[in-house]
Amino acid sequence: MAYQFKIQLKGVKKPPVYRVVVVNDDITFHQFHEIIQISMGWLNYHLYQFSPTGYGSYPNIQMDTPEGNLEFAPVSTLKNGHRHMFDSFKVKLTDYFQAEQDKITYIYDFGDDWTHSITLMNITPLKVDRPYVTKGKGKCPPEDCGGIYGYEHMLEVLTNPKDPEYKELLPWLGMEKGDVYDVHEFDVDEVNEELRDMINL
Repeated sequence: MAYQFKIQLKGVKKPPVYRVVVVNDDITFHQFHEIIQISMGWLNYHLYQFSPTGYGSYPNIQMDTPEGNLEFAPVSTLKNGHRHMFDSFKVKLTDYFQAEQDKITYIYDFGDDWTHSITLMNITPLKVDRPYVTKGKGKCPPEDCGGIYGYEHMLEVLTNPKDPEYKELLPWLGMEKGDVYDVHEFDVDEVNEELRDMINL
């Protein structure tokens, strides 16, 4: 089967930033993370977690630390309701999602805390050859800009060339004087081309 998800970045409203993504139901949560990264426009620099409502909710599905010091519960216990962590390389989407309108929260970058709401919109009987995005809206914020508040401050600075931070921001964003930062920028064809290049799905 294939799952159609709506993935929306919380806290960004003008415009909202979301993607509608179709994936196979038997991929792991780590593979789903990689698809989200490309679909949204993140660069996969940081750690992440999936959980029902964010920090402090369970089951908590994430990858191990570089030191390998997290203790994961067996996947078979995921539905028991215990306060356990689970390995995103082993848990499949079907282990969590059971019906349309099921939801989960995805947090990327435990410093900036980019929080995404994910809703299972539709289940279809046929698998897909590759994950793909059907539609979306809004430009993804740049990595390491300080989360929602840092992003809002960045946008405010970009409206005022006289701001002392303006000249520093331009090269950091790969922009030149006179360039416009387009918060509406999103190219579904470009995203799907990147998804087609994924070699681990």
